[in-house]
Amino acid sequence: MANTSAPTGALTLDEADAPPDARPGTPGRAPTRTVLVFGMAVVLVLAALVCWMGWHFSQARQDRDAGNLFLQTARQGALNLTTVDWRHAEDDVRRIMDGATGEFYDDFAQRSQPFVEVVKQAQSVSVGTVTAAGLESHSSQEAQALVAVSVTTSNTSGPNQPPRSWRMRIAVHMVDGQVKVSRVEFVP
Repeated sequence: MANTSAPTGALTLDEADAPPDARPGTPGRAPTRTVLVFGMAVVLVLAALVCWMGWHFSQARQDRDAGNLFLQTARQGALNLTTVDWRHAEDDVRRIMDGATGEFYDDFAQRSQPFVEVVKQAQSVSVGTVTAAGLESHSSQEAQALVAVSVTTSNTSGPNQPPRSWRMRIAVHMVDGQVKVSRVEFVP
């Protein structure tokens, strides 16, 4: 039976015989529940952080891959423009046109036939080599690159003239899933 004459705060006989979790005023399972809730919250926060970092990493990789594709297209466009042989000038011009779009395509299409005639008449062979290239800016659909090229030319006026260095600002755009050159400017 319970001892009702016990001073306040002292354990009675019934309370003393009870297991520790059943004593009045003891938290019982409350600390376990608190730890469990806290642990779940930590796990959820960590899972969210891992997901966010994974998404961020994926975006960075896609951005890097797109930049590499744009830069490679600009480099190839510069090579196509600077590597032309009079013996197959039509094929070289077709290669330039296949990699072009927009303003550059329109301008080059108008000038391609006179260009072929001049190259054939001079029996010109030019070979371009990209010496440096880098992106100035890019988004998911377009980019602007600077490309430095060394060009060696030989023609009827003299074989193997000294190499000339050119710098070009080349804009490229994604068109129907393909990246193409849309503008070329020579940079002094």
